[in-house]
Amino acid sequence: MKSKKAAMEMSVGTIVTIVLLMSVLILGIFLVQKIFNSSTNAIDTIDNEVQNQINKLFSEEDNKIAVYPTSRELTLRKKGDPKGFAFSVRNLGVEIAEFSYNVAAKDVSKCGSTFTEEDADDYLINEQGTFSLGPGDSMVEPELVKFDLGESAPPCTMVYYLEIYEGETPYAGLSIFVTIK
Repeated sequence: MKSKKAAMEMSVGTIVTIVLLMSVLILGIFLVQKIFNSSTNAIDTIDNEVQNQINKLFSEEDNKIAVYPTSRELTLRKKGDPKGFAFSVRNLGVEIAEFSYNVAAKDVSKCGSTFTEEDADDYLINEQGTFSLGPGDSMVEPELVKFDLGESAPPCTMVYYLEIYEGETPYAGLSIFVTIK
């Protein structure tokens, strides 16, 4: 009789343990899902803010190119996620035009004598591309150029140059100042 009672108590204890563990598992899954939804919404908000800022720059003036951040200064950390800048182009011409862009290091003199412009160019992600725009149109989605730093990146300030071409003709360009910390 005692063995049946002990077996029954053990089965009830096991069932209670399983129910509690399942509750904790479901709660954990729910919380992880909420965290991922929040981060996705934050990224979408940041993307919308960048687009709004670029559209605001174009609406205020007759610029050929708009860059975000507007200060054209970036501060990057070696161990951080890849970061960069966004830009958009407006076709001030009266015909559909093919545009291309290229980003390259222009001045790395503050990074030491052994550091070259080729070394700085290796940090670039999406450093060139092409797109076409109708007359008076600007890019619907801004182009994003990111920097992925290696562990050996020296702490210094470099100058990159963004050059936009309409066909083979230079259309617009500007400097971006990148500081590595």
